[in-house]
Amino acid sequence: MKLLAMLPPGADQGEPNLALQRAFAGHEVVFAETPEAARQHLADASLLLSTTFYAVTREMLEQAPQLRLIQVAGVGVDHVDLQAAKEQGIWVANVTGANTISVAEHTVLALLALSRDLVAAHLAMVQGDWPLPVWMQRAHEVAGKTVGIVGMGRIGQEVAKRLAPFDLRLIYHDVVPLSKEKEESLGVMRVGLDQLVETADFVTLHTPLTSENFHLFDLERLRRMKPGSFLINTARAELIDEKALAIVLQEGPLAGAAIDVFEEELLPADAPLRRLPHLLLTPHGAGVTAEATTRISQQAVKNLLRFIAGQPLIDVVVEGRR
Repeated sequence: MKLLAMLPPGADQGEPNLALQRAFAGHEVVFAETPEAARQHLADASLLLSTTFYAVTREMLEQAPQLRLIQVAGVGVDHVDLQAAKEQGIWVANVTGANTISVAEHTVLALLALSRDLVAAHLAMVQGDWPLPVWMQRAHEVAGKTVGIVGMGRIGQEVAKRLAPFDLRLIYHDVVPLSKEKEESLGVMRVGLDQLVETADFVTLHTPLTSENFHLFDLERLRRMKPGSFLINTARAELIDEKALAIVLQEGPLAGAAIDVFEEELLPADAPLRRLPHLLLTPHGAGVTAEATTRISQQAVKNLLRFIAGQPLIDVVVEGRR
């Protein structure tokens, strides 16, 4: 079989390359850093290893008549045209849970950094300033504040566990409520989304993207947020209207935001978000730690090898044909 690995630039270098070659000894392995490069190998590829870095479109799948499995090296699958895959009998599988801890830790890190305005203080210091008078006006404790968690799945629950020792009030919104026992063990209370955004000092997003929650945080909802509050998004870019976010960061009520995902990736050099104050930007890497990357790679490779051996797959998103 031929495995086509669509990976970000540079990801095929060194050990990852050798590891894939060793794991699939006896099979052809090719790397593609761009969709254009991938198209050169689609015609005879049986397996596709994909990340969220590039979209897997209907057009691409139509050029891959032998493709039997798309293995996503990550959790999100909204970059894959799942309907097209289903129509063509292509299996789609992802890797659940491998980066949960990494994203939860990043969320807590971002929350603390926002509360103390660490980015602005650091930038002022490296430029030769001593920003203590200004910094004193923006640095706050998190104890006694309210954190609103939107989406209480694996990651949302791990975030709640890590925030509990900070003496915070934890509220959440999810279309599927937790059991009363789980709410009590996590110390969280379920509220409506409007109540959450109006009362939380920090709002953090951990919900998958669906057709119903596209731009869930539009201009109207962003303007309803508590004055001086902060917004954290490590989930999906399209949950927030980026243009509206720029407006409320400049005009209020938001005091700042930490954004890890963007509607256009790579984020253009001239993107408005790059020029706004009190904004902590990271390159879609909340779940990309050495430990998470290792777990993701290992689980993805094991699933690909299961498919080759005719064994049942795990974390199936779309059932296809063998």
